[in-house]
Amino acid sequence: MSGHHDVLVIGAGAAGLMCAVTAARRGRRVLVIEHANKVGKKILMSGGGRCNFTNTGTTPANYLSANPHFCKSALARYTPWHFIEMVERHGIAYHEKELGQLFCDESSRLIVRMLLDECARAGVEVRTHCSVERVEQPDAGGFRLQTTQGRFAAPALVVACGGLSIPSMGASGFGYELARQFGHPVLPTRAGLVPLTLSGKHHERLEGLSGVALPVTARCNGRDFSNSMLVTHRGVSGPAILQISSYWQPGDELRLDLLPGSDALETLRQLQAARPAAGLGTVLAELLPRRFAQRLCEAWLAHLQPGRPMRQFSAPQLREVAALLADWPLVASGTEGYRTAEVTLGGVDTDSVSSTTMQSRTVPGLYFIGEVLDVTGWLGGYNFQWAWASAHAAGTAV
Repeated sequence: MSGHHDVLVIGAGAAGLMCAVTAARRGRRVLVIEHANKVGKKILMSGGGRCNFTNTGTTPANYLSANPHFCKSALARYTPWHFIEMVERHGIAYHEKELGQLFCDESSRLIVRMLLDECARAGVEVRTHCSVERVEQPDAGGFRLQTTQGRFAAPALVVACGGLSIPSMGASGFGYELARQFGHPVLPTRAGLVPLTLSGKHHERLEGLSGVALPVTARCNGRDFSNSMLVTHRGVSGPAILQISSYWQPGDELRLDLLPGSDALETLRQLQAARPAAGLGTVLAELLPRRFAQRLCEAWLAHLQPGRPMRQFSAPQLREVAALLADWPLVASGTEGYRTAEVTLGGVDTDSVSSTTMQSRTVPGLYFIGEVLDVTGWLGGYNFQWAWASAHAAGTAV
């Protein structure tokens, strides 16, 4: 047996490291086991390498879960301001980008370094290149792990190994397998915060527009998000699309307002009055990216002869153009999948886990935190805040 510990944590990502620090500060002897070659890989790549480490506007309403009440307790007890205090204590400069999103001024490496420094100060042992081969629960209680670096035992086991998103970072379904091993139901998983793909004529209509970006309001299943959309080689991406992707599934209707924040019909009427000799295509190219406006005219408005001057458009025709701009139908065929997804929707059913301690309701000493649980945040720092909050809840309980 390689040493004695009070707590074993599987996964050295945001949640795992935060839980380890919180538990060790309380005098617990903690070992963190990570199968990858280094810790915090998703932290390092997040926010374009600057780590969108929290969101000051975090509320339970920013999360998707089969039980929307589950996240309330942990989020209330460990707020963005608690994490900001640690960031400031370590002298890490940060800024708000938009909508409460906080980023490091320099590098996401500073967040990983901060967590590792806190681990070192609290006496946490972290082992990388350490894969778990078997988890057992002896009759005497507690947990025994057989790993590539030996056997370890502790009365408490924290599962913090994330979801299925970005397998190139080492993501796997190990956390779900472990949950099932101990009799925990796992809700169906799918990619979230992910680009959407188009196929057939829907893809052809946007072909050649890769790289074009514009502000939109994306609407699906009663939710809407206003931000930018980016046309890609295979479909659409950008913050507005990533956000709505968590609420969309194949077959669902997806609509975009291409002139968010303005009344499309009123805008067109004003332009018709002010510039009656200008062609509709010309006018649209001033309201939207030129190439995108041109494609709208070719693929959606050709029957209206968009080259005609504005004065020749009747009131019903203007209404038809306005309706398209305000309610543009986007027929997606799928998503880019876990390869590029920022998060995994679904996961360990929260009905079998305590919302105050993150401990299993059926297996004493077993805890689930972070992305492995069926709690998924919006884009913009919310998933990190859930990692910190759920980890803190478990860390104060183990």
